[in-house]
Amino acid sequence: MQLAGNILISLPETCLLTTSTVLKSYMGEYIKRWKPPVSPLQALCSFLIAERHHAAASAWSPYIKVLPTSYTCPVYFSDDILDLLPWGVRKKASGQKERVRELYLYSRPFFSSLQPLFSLPVEDLFTYDAFRWAWCSVNTRTVYMEHAQSDCLSREGNDYALAPYLDLLNHSPNVQVEAGFNKVSRCYEIRSIQGCRRFQQAFICYGPHDNQRLLLEYGFVAPGNLHRVVYVDVGALMLCLHKGDKQLQQKLLFLEENGFLSDLTFGADGPSWRLMTALRLLSLRPEQHASWKSVLLGAAVSQDREEWCVHKAQTLWQRLSDDATDALKKLAELTDSADQARMEQLVVVESLRREEQEILERARDVLRNLLPQPPPWQQDGVQNTGR
Repeated sequence: MQLAGNILISLPETCLLTTSTVLKSYMGEYIKRWKPPVSPLQALCSFLIAERHHAAASAWSPYIKVLPTSYTCPVYFSDDILDLLPWGVRKKASGQKERVRELYLYSRPFFSSLQPLFSLPVEDLFTYDAFRWAWCSVNTRTVYMEHAQSDCLSREGNDYALAPYLDLLNHSPNVQVEAGFNKVSRCYEIRSIQGCRRFQQAFICYGPHDNQRLLLEYGFVAPGNLHRVVYVDVGALMLCLHKGDKQLQQKLLFLEENGFLSDLTFGADGPSWRLMTALRLLSLRPEQHASWKSVLLGAAVSQDREEWCVHKAQTLWQRLSDDATDALKKLAELTDSADQARMEQLVVVESLRREEQEILERARDVLRNLLPQPPPWQQDGVQNTGR
């Protein structure tokens, strides 16, 4: 067993592909001349596209060859597959797709300036598909590494580093590692906090991300993820509330101002504290307005209000369960005619939905125990008057 704290991998600075690499390359002078300055992300994406085109002539060819030719990130999803995602991550994925498309369109004039470097028309080389591939390569595979600000790049974050070999290590939410660039050794190092058994696969951890975040940013789902949850969006919450509550909009605004309309979740241990706290505030009667702040701070509510909250949580649970079931049925229909690329995307979405089903099944048992249990002689719904 490797000792805890030992280095899993150490990658010399010369092996890292960063904006410094790009600026020292044949593309550097074109970037330095371009106004307004391109972003670090644009620079890396442009370089990856060009290096892939150069194929064996590229010094980075061995690395380019092991990169996926396409990704299972939502920016690759068609609308019918996007529609099968849970509402919250679907909204984020749609926004992400739009931002990538806008960045590509914004970058096209810069791409045109690179024409002297290529015999092919840049319009045929720097296509949207090529840019999407490069963007996903950077987004899914870079490690965090701070760089000195360059005057020829925009002021956007310049903390990307593509790390050959290192990015072959798989993610596991169950391991702990320390990662960063060692300024003394001039190497990017990953240390295992827990250690690793001999002849066993060594894992790294991208962070305490739930499966929706992993799918959105990296294109995969981690089975049995310790951080997995099912999110409750505001739309689903609204459908469960009584529209006759004249204080409803005021309550929702109060919750939003205090950060209680986001990260409302179900986990394997049932509804989260944040979800139940939000429901407790929404349950309060008009004359209890003075208790709003104390409820958000954890104050208890009356027994009938607590039961109201549990019933609403059960209603939310049912909506989420039905949504996951419907999505899985539609997924089955789409797989019949799917090609390999679509099939890989559908498999990832199916994994997310099945993970959600498992979470909700376990949460259901917790919800049942939150309601007051009737005495044994009433558990069949009939009171034994002989007692």
